[in-house]
Amino acid sequence: MDRPDGGLNRLPRTVVAGLATPPTAVIGLFVVVPATVLAVRTVDLGAARDVLFAGRTASLAWFTLWQAVVSTVVSLAVGMVPAHLVARRRFRGVAAIRALIVVPFMLPTVVTGAAFLALLPTTARGTWWAVVAAHAYVNVAVVVRIVGAAWETIPHDLIAAARTLGASSVQVARRIVAPLLLPAIAAAGAVVFAFSATSFGIVRILGDTGTSTIEAEVARRALQYGDVGGAVVLSVAQLVVLAAVAGLAARVRRRHATVLRGDATPTVPRRRPDRVRVALGATVTTLVVATPLAALTLMSLRVDGRWSTRAWTSWGAGEIRPGISLGIDPWASVRASVTTAIVATLLAVGIGTLAALAIDEMRGRGRWLEVGAMLPLAVSGVTVGLGMLVTFAVPPIDWRGEWWLVPVGQSLVGLPFVTRLVLGRLSVVDSDQRNAALLLGATPIRAWWEVVVRRVAPVLAPAAALAAAVSLGEFGATTLLSRTGTKTLPLAIEGLLSRPGGLPRSQGLALATMLMLATGTLVALAERSTRARRP
Repeated sequence: MDRPDGGLNRLPRTVVAGLATPPTAVIGLFVVVPATVLAVRTVDLGAARDVLFAGRTASLAWFTLWQAVVSTVVSLAVGMVPAHLVARRRFRGVAAIRALIVVPFMLPTVVTGAAFLALLPTTARGTWWAVVAAHAYVNVAVVVRIVGAAWETIPHDLIAAARTLGASSVQVARRIVAPLLLPAIAAAGAVVFAFSATSFGIVRILGDTGTSTIEAEVARRALQYGDVGGAVVLSVAQLVVLAAVAGLAARVRRRHATVLRGDATPTVPRRRPDRVRVALGATVTTLVVATPLAALTLMSLRVDGRWSTRAWTSWGAGEIRPGISLGIDPWASVRASVTTAIVATLLAVGIGTLAALAIDEMRGRGRWLEVGAMLPLAVSGVTVGLGMLVTFAVPPIDWRGEWWLVPVGQSLVGLPFVTRLVLGRLSVVDSDQRNAALLLGATPIRAWWEVVVRRVAPVLAPAAALAAAVSLGEFGATTLLSRTGTKTLPLAIEGLLSRPGGLPRSQGLALATMLMLATGTLVALAERSTRARRP
């Protein structure tokens, strides 16, 4: 972010302070203070030891660990094929394949869980392999993006030289490609491990008491048992483990990082065997991504083994039949989600934009604010919600029953996406134009407004769409913070899918289909707007 302008075109310090104050206050109050409170609550080592060494905790920790490892291995294995496909091959439809792969990652976790619930047999619910399959489905996009980006940098002449010297395809993959991809594989593995270990929505939908994780136990202790202290201990312990994994992955990246030079342009498959392999890879990738989503939609149209639209039409009073209530009003959930998403989106876009502008203006001195804005991305939604729940449960700031606490929590989850998107736009603004405006007589504020702020404005629409998609699908923080009695769509979906009977299950799948379409549309609009406005 540093620019060689010598500070000549910077804003006055009072203006920069005015930009930085709102995001600093929000991040400090709702992120840093709750994180500090969580850390302080674990100071009682005796109580922490009792929680950590309990028999149930050991069982949950073991399942969390090994399912995350298996999910990571499966995700890496499955993701290598599409990563190679989009990184090394150029063919008609490669852009569509690249975009399609990202769809599962951007969907709410409750939608993914509902999709696999619809796809798999009823006996699969509560099994470890169903949870692992759903995690791999979501995280393949991480592997493709991170490993694929590294694969794109391997020069063709390096591989051609090895082939000329007599190396087989297996030897090339083992001795050249694999070592060069190791840093990216370590990075992708760390991210997938973190997402799988802290998975909440998928575990709540597909798991049971025997396939529960630490993340689900944190929510259960805080909400069902009232054991907030135990929940805090587990949450902090989980953060320590994830930080250790991230540190190990960073060490591997630094040790094995290699700078490559040469032509790595994707090639067009010309020989028939190559064209067949590319076509087969593209077809399989499309089917793998589309099948669970298609199953979700189709199974919402089946009630008790028969094709029916009852799940889509019997929502009036949230009843199975007159006089028998589900306890969940789907239309009220839709209204609650939309209202909450609007408020959360406005907060995320406003705070994220101010944070990005302040970070950009402070240059290297704004690193602390950038770290604070990215912090919610490094922890789970359940941890964010738990921190706020614990912090704001003490008079005179007992805000647990306030309606605005849920959208604030959701806006924090969406804040890193907005900040990163705006910062990306600011990174391409030419400081010479700002200097030219100053030389022509514009004040520093006027030059900043015309050159910088006006360039940022077009990216706010896709940032808002992305923040709205995150808010609509947010499940972890909302589960702990919701106290109003009206459930948002993810909470309603989880509640309906846990009810006995065919109709509640089909209604849950119908709501999941609606949420899938809504979030998918918002993400597509954000991606399209970003490409159209890319300078």
